[in-house]
Amino acid sequence: MADINWSKISTVLIDMDGTILDLHFDNYFWLEHLPLRYSEKMSISLDAAKAKLKVDYLAVVGTIKWYCLDYWSERTDMPIKTLKREIQHLIHLRSDAKNFLVALKASGKDIVMVTNAHPEALSLKIERTQLDQYFDTLYSTHEFGVSKESQLLWQRLQAKHGFDCDKTLFIDDSIEILKSAQQYGIKHLLAIANPDSKKPTNVIKYFPAITNYDKLTAQLRHT
Repeated sequence: MADINWSKISTVLIDMDGTILDLHFDNYFWLEHLPLRYSEKMSISLDAAKAKLKVDYLAVVGTIKWYCLDYWSERTDMPIKTLKREIQHLIHLRSDAKNFLVALKASGKDIVMVTNAHPEALSLKIERTQLDQYFDTLYSTHEFGVSKESQLLWQRLQAKHGFDCDKTLFIDDSIEILKSAQQYGIKHLLAIANPDSKKPTNVIKYFPAITNYDKLTAQLRHT
């Protein structure tokens, strides 16, 4: 369990998918729904569609292209944004996220979303959940031209937002991204071990990790 001294935190940078929102929507879209629609379009089996898309995914994973809806629309010749709306009912806040965000907002910290999601994916998720009300600022890394896996993102984000690494907490469900933030010098790091409610909890070895925000929410309410 993470032990956070909130008195030493002035800025909280928070990921969106898997951290505030249930990652089930994204996993289902990329691993099931898009392959299904792609198999129909190409008149191939679902397994063949999954295999083809997996190769394409692996070619760009961890780069800004992986998160770019325009890139995938061009790559697949399919209306990705429209296809996402077909399963938009699966977009949900994590069950423990709202109380945490409310308590965090009341604490007076600078609350900043930093997501690799494409701006239109972010807009859809705001439309479905109204999550923007809990944040002071929201950034899609697309406006910086690089994803959180890159040191350039942190340089450009800090130049724009001006956070103090020593007084910043960053929360994410990706170990690779947390390592990137750590390399940049962000002092306080927290992993989410269960980003997808339909999948088993991940084993996190390198960072403090939680499976729900309840204890942190209680701490914030007493600071």
